[in-house]
Amino acid sequence: MIIKTFPMGLIRTNAYLLIDEKSKEAAVIDLGGDFEVIKDEIEKYQAKLKFILNTHGHFDHIMGEKEAQEITGLPVYIHEEDKYLVENLPKQLEKFGFVANAQPPEDIKTFNQNDIFKLGDSEISVIHTPGHTPGSVCFLTGKNLFSGDTLFYTSVGRTDFEGGSFARLSDSIKKLFTLDDDITVYPGHDTKTTIGYEKKYNCYFGSQSSI
Repeated sequence: MIIKTFPMGLIRTNAYLLIDEKSKEAAVIDLGGDFEVIKDEIEKYQAKLKFILNTHGHFDHIMGEKEAQEITGLPVYIHEEDKYLVENLPKQLEKFGFVANAQPPEDIKTFNQNDIFKLGDSEISVIHTPGHTPGSVCFLTGKNLFSGDTLFYTSVGRTDFEGGSFARLSDSIKKLFTLDDDITVYPGHDTKTTIGYEKKYNCYFGSQSSI
């Protein structure tokens, strides 16, 4: 699996491009900015975009998806509990104090825990990890976990936004910590990490934490 990271958008959210090397089928996760950057990379690898996936529905993770839809004709996929966030993108921007002429994607399809998206012979499985938002998920493919704003390098996602819950986030982190230590974690912001490292050093849930 080819994995490319693109920090983009209003607050430098990590968008991820996944390309199955054999089939050349691709998926983009959390397209929060200019789709043309991703499109150029897809063309470079002579790949074909198959899925537009979201770890959750906050504005900084979805801002480029209307443009992507207009170019590709593809639907946008998100957990059913976060669909309302995507549909209300303009209100989100207003609430967070941003002035931007952004429209939400129109063709929105939902998924749930354990649903699977296939790129050739590669599988991307959905792990529902509520807490940051009700419909937050992580995507697992092989030894790679795309954690959105659930798990960060030595930290976790905020729970003080609408629909957030630290209790639910705690349960979600415990679920992730049952995964193999050598799984690489690609978060929604900042640098990548591993499950094993976070089990030891995460300031909220690591072995040195009293929480």
